[in-house]
Amino acid sequence: MNVTHLYCSACGTQYEPRRLYNLCSCGKPLLVAYDLKQAAQTLTKDALASREATLWRYREVLPVEDEANRLCLGEGMTPLIKANRLGEQLGLSNLYIKDESLNPTASFKARGMAVAISMAKELGATKLAVPSAGNAAGALAAYAAKAGLPAYIFMPRDTPAANIIECQQMGATVTLVDGLITDCGKIIAERKEAEGWFDVSTLKEPYRVEGKKTMGYEIAEQMNWQLPEVILYPTGGGTGLIGMWKAFDEMQQMGWIDSRRPRMVSVQAEGCAPIVKAYQAGATVGVDIPDAHTIAAGLRVPKAVGDFIMLGIIRTSGGIALAISDAELLAAVTEIAAAEGIFVAPEGGALLPALKQMMERGEVQPDEKIVLFNTGSGLKYLECFGAVTR
Repeated sequence: MNVTHLYCSACGTQYEPRRLYNLCSCGKPLLVAYDLKQAAQTLTKDALASREATLWRYREVLPVEDEANRLCLGEGMTPLIKANRLGEQLGLSNLYIKDESLNPTASFKARGMAVAISMAKELGATKLAVPSAGNAAGALAAYAAKAGLPAYIFMPRDTPAANIIECQQMGATVTLVDGLITDCGKIIAERKEAEGWFDVSTLKEPYRVEGKKTMGYEIAEQMNWQLPEVILYPTGGGTGLIGMWKAFDEMQQMGWIDSRRPRMVSVQAEGCAPIVKAYQAGATVGVDIPDAHTIAAGLRVPKAVGDFIMLGIIRTSGGIALAISDAELLAAVTEIAAAEGIFVAPEGGALLPALKQMMERGEVQPDEKIVLFNTGSGLKYLECFGAVTR
């Protein structure tokens, strides 16, 4: 396709494309560079009007070369919903929810895994492994099944049951670990060479972020190429935040948008807020969280390999990082559902109290375009909502 090389997000070292890579030799994430001038010859705003309603509509800025290797379950082009009732309650006239729960496997993780597993297949990987708090595991299991590749998944023992069952039903080998996602990652790191696994952990290979960046392309397309003023994003590993920022830069280089950027707001749980604490301390890397805890499984990432990238984006954009209690985010799930008919995941629920904090401090204006990213479906977190009354 139009890939020219890979490059390190920290030291800038360049790597040849068309090979399986994990991290740079310096231990930091690799990103994909494209010949955007070449891509723009066929990837035009007009061309998009007749293309399929999946993330593969942006194929010129995705890394898969052979169309036969594109794995598609219908991922991407999720709805951008005007949240009129919720906005009216808050006094906001341009509030939107980007509802990623309508992706395959009911979360935004489908985007990253669709591209990452397509590339793993294309480049000759034979076994795939991932540590996951839940939704990434389900997405890997689905796309590995579609590719005909074995998947080895390591999840904390208290991962929501829906995620565990989902992976088992799709033929993955599931190991439950007494610990956090970081403990799961250590097991894969220790065993991957001997087992022949290709590690598709968050930002430890270069292609999941390419799938996630399509959220940025979609936001621009759905808003008629005018980016919102504010994006609130629930942040665990942060691939989506990093991917969208990359998409904005690519679109500007292709002449689709100007240099204006949304204020990027990273929202985490109080029990696991490494980015928030680092932001508040003026640090350039995330703070270690030794006893990470939150019911929002996707936010329970005590140390993210791309933390320095996220912090740079937040500060460059004029954004902020905020932490929300579990009680607040659960209450917000109910508030959003009752107002808009969307049963958001707890991670998505965290955005509403964060937005309210910003409003109280005068950090958003009533007429600004604000997008809340709901990253998954509340149906996969039923344990969080207590006993059912019959």
